[in-house]
Amino acid sequence: MSFLPAGYASPVDLPFNRASLKDHFKPEAPDADPGGAGVWVLLQKQSLIVVSGGSAPTLPTAERAPLDAVSSAQPLYIGRWQGQPCRLLAVSQQVPIPQHLTAEPLLARDPHLTLPLLSLGGLGHMILHWETVSRHCGNCGGAMIHLDGEWGKQCQQCPATHFPRIHPCVIVSIQKDDQLLLVRKAEWPDNRFGLVAGFVDFGENFEEAVAREVREETGIEICNIRYIGSQCWPFPSQLMAGFVADYRAGELVLQDRELSEAEWFDKQNLPTLPPQRSIARYLIDAAR
Repeated sequence: MSFLPAGYASPVDLPFNRASLKDHFKPEAPDADPGGAGVWVLLQKQSLIVVSGGSAPTLPTAERAPLDAVSSAQPLYIGRWQGQPCRLLAVSQQVPIPQHLTAEPLLARDPHLTLPLLSLGGLGHMILHWETVSRHCGNCGGAMIHLDGEWGKQCQQCPATHFPRIHPCVIVSIQKDDQLLLVRKAEWPDNRFGLVAGFVDFGENFEEAVAREVREETGIEICNIRYIGSQCWPFPSQLMAGFVADYRAGELVLQDRELSEAEWFDKQNLPTLPPQRSIARYLIDAAR
């Protein structure tokens, strides 16, 4: 059973974007924890642990964490979920999951989670990544502590302050007449294709990054680069800026060892595509 919508009116409505949480979740800083019982965002790697057995999954509710966490972890207050205090915790892979709970993968092709829970799990995953990489100052190696009222941190050894790092990426759907350019990585399932994508480099704007990534990965030149929308991709901390573009010149020659195939497909005869929860699929569907 799928709890996700069949489609999305706009990229802002895609999973992992904050819009899907606005009626359910109010983010707050970790030092605003009011205490008492609340709901728990329990993450075991890239899976959200939820209460199973009802008409739809729900978050476990308790004053203390329902499962043992990794020994070095402390619960993090992240805001209010449907009015209740909401705390985040990483759970060791060695911890067994009780029968009344289920670990639902956030990156499943068709996740068995509602759109708000999927997005909340992604937000939790991004926060845990920030907590992991911000334990020590990048300037001097000193221990870091949270700033009052926010998620930024300050070094206890030098005056440096650090804030959550979001990594901008670009992704593009390229059209040539009635065809779309799709690419494939070797580790993807057979016949599963997607779009050219990559990180923004020093000194680039998004459009320059799109043109460079396409040239580096496929050997072709593009034109008429147009921005469509974006998606938060919390695996671990990307922001995907989505574009469409037109083919201008060149022959397909794979330049990037990350790709195993690149091919022009008729829009009416496409291979297996990315799941609908992704901006890659949104861009492909918009071009069909």
